[in-house]
Amino acid sequence: MSPTELSRDIPRRLLLSGIGALGASAALTACGGSSTPPGTAPSQGSFGEGEKYDGPQVKLAFWNGFTGGDGPFMKQMVDAFNKENPKAQVAMNTLQWGDFYPKVPTAVASGAGPDVAIMHIDQLATNAARRVIVPLDEVASGLKLEESDFQEVVWNAGEYKDKRYGIPLDIHPLAFYANKGLMEKAGITEIPTDREGFEAAVTELKGKGGVATPFWVTATWPAHLIFTSLIAQFGGSIYDEEGAKATFNSDAGVEALQWMTKFITDGASPKNVSNDAQAVAFRQQRNALTFDGIWMMNEWAKVSGLQWEAAKFPTIGDKPAVWASSHNFVVTSQAAKDPNKLAASRAFISYISGKSIEWAKSGQVPARKTVRDSAEFKALKVQSTLAEQLPDVQFPPSVPGIGDVTTPTYETAVNEVVLGKKQAKAALDEAAKKADSLLEANRSKYQS
Repeated sequence: MSPTELSRDIPRRLLLSGIGALGASAALTACGGSSTPPGTAPSQGSFGEGEKYDGPQVKLAFWNGFTGGDGPFMKQMVDAFNKENPKAQVAMNTLQWGDFYPKVPTAVASGAGPDVAIMHIDQLATNAARRVIVPLDEVASGLKLEESDFQEVVWNAGEYKDKRYGIPLDIHPLAFYANKGLMEKAGITEIPTDREGFEAAVTELKGKGGVATPFWVTATWPAHLIFTSLIAQFGGSIYDEEGAKATFNSDAGVEALQWMTKFITDGASPKNVSNDAQAVAFRQQRNALTFDGIWMMNEWAKVSGLQWEAAKFPTIGDKPAVWASSHNFVVTSQAAKDPNKLAASRAFISYISGKSIEWAKSGQVPARKTVRDSAEFKALKVQSTLAEQLPDVQFPPSVPGIGDVTTPTYETAVNEVVLGKKQAKAALDEAAKKADSLLEANRSKYQS
């Protein structure tokens, strides 16, 4: 996949809540009339014992959305598992995330879907409520996976109605990337870590650095991820703790948007910057500072002559905070019908989770602390630097349908304000009303 193709694909691959999430909810079948809560255990069999599978020959269908540079890393890990586990053979099927989420529920219902899959953190509650995926408490306890070996926020986000539906594989946060060559030209010796330093760097880059527009503010991706980071830094949040009400139209939300748009007003950013255009400009050294996902590290490394460095998202507000998402292993209700598939699924999840240092090389931070504490991980400069942000990551509440609310509400508001179509407060207030309506509709939609 070329850099241009990758750039176009990034929003679909790794967006916390966007087109794929919207498509997923539209395609999910209606909830049945059963009064049984969605946290029930698999109806047949169990997940087996131990970390190895030694039962009858079984084939596992493993689906994910790793269509970019991360795909080959996962394929190598799957191949290694198959080599070491001849009785449990995993067949990997990779789809665009935008196709993955709508397709999985109907495919599972027909018995032609995945047995094991990867889902983003904001999709777990939705698919649990729809009974597409089954609880994994037995997997976690059997493999002795505990909160102490994971960052608290990612461990807790894998639960819905007091049952675990996701085994976290990674955390992928936003990162701060700087062009070291252009910074040196401007006389800047250190990557800024706070608001004062960031704004001063932009001024110096425009002046002595000769970079006309050093910090590009996009109207679309990843603007709403930057907004999610900033609103938390200014003391606000996107939703309340229960995920029942939008809170992004607070003073903190307004301040976050005003900080973003001031760079356009001041001429440090072009107007009307399109989707991922800031990433293209960074490759071409037409800007010097940019916010983008950790996964971009391997793309920057391919660019000849680009002197870049990664750092934690700067603290612009009163406290550190950063957007992040997480890939989680899930097991589907399709696999729950076959005890051998359940046991093999457990072995597969254990294997990949335990060897997630290899996955880290694709541009991810491993979810497991034991992996992050290893000397091999600490030698990965970018990943280990960005792992320092884990206490500050922002995840949405574990509420069904939460991913569907993003795009038509605050993501749209951010877009309108960055484009100069609306003032921050008016746009956020309008979006919050729409979000509250969608959240209420979701409560009714998923109440069974």
